Amino acid sequence: MNNKHGRPYQEKTVRTYSEAVRTLEAWMTRERLEGDFTGLDTATLNNFFRAYYDSHDRGGTNSVQRNLRTFFSWLEDEFDAPNPYRDKRLQRYAAPTGATPKTLAPEFVTDLLKVTGNGSPRVREFEKVRDHAMIRVLTEGLRAEELLSLRLGDLHLNQGLLQVVPLKDARAAGEGRVIPLQPKTVIALTRYLRAREHHKLSDSDWLWLGSRNRGHLTYSGLYRMVNRRAKDAGYASVSPHQFRHTFADDLLSAGVAEGDVMTLAGWKSRSMVDRYASDMATTRAVKAIKRMGDRY
Repeated sequence: MNNKHGRPYQEKTVRTYSEAVRTLEAWMTRERLEGDFTGLDTATLNNFFRAYYDSHDRGGTNSVQRNLRTFFSWLEDEFDAPNPYRDKRLQRYAAPTGATPKTLAPEFVTDLLKVTGNGSPRVREFEKVRDHAMIRVLTEGLRAEELLSLRLGDLHLNQGLLQVVPLKDARAAGEGRVIPLQPKTVIALTRYLRAREHHKLSDSDWLWLGSRNRGHLTYSGLYRMVNRRAKDAGYASVSPHQFRHTFADDLLSAGVAEGDVMTLAGWKSRSMVDRYASDMATTRAVKAIKRMGDRY
């Protein structure tokens, strides 16, 4: 199944949609409902969402509801099945408001970099060199899927840049946005490329390769890597996406204009700046005022 651009969905998107369908199927089995998905009416789907809400939060219910929409649209197109999402009686679970993203503390990021060798040229272990480079690239504000979609040709290390290609569109020359890299990120990527030359699949166009000579890394591999390194550093679990929130806060704290932050992050809406940087807004405001000193 393709997205609205006529292109295949990203692996993470397919996994998310499939998990929502499996959750619905498990509930139908527990309820001993007869028939298949094409026979589900609005009242039955409302019962499912209500039961899911009772054991989860509103945000989780909203996510499952959104992810099932695509499935029921497909059933409608392929089997001419009734689509409950077209029924006004379907109970909607709105996304929670007021929740703020979690920005990572600087100590957390530096500790993750330390447990992956801190960029030392003496570290020869492929996995550590790769993980260190990936964490450094995450601090540049890339989405997890953007990082995983990188190819060798997207790197322009002699200029200190990499090119992020749109996830849902064609990979054509000149597309996407340009990301300026920190000097240490360039060094980390250079050392990773050297270590990558000894990988069994070094001829692959994918930038990030798995350990033990496995193929290119997937989202589940990235998630496990970040959390494994967090545990090594003595921390609890973390989402790769939190690095993106931290990136926004870092730039705004350094005085980078909001328009420039939007460009680097690939955001079209000003509201995204508010959302991604909201949890540290007060801290940034207090520091800005203190830097001014006495005003009178």
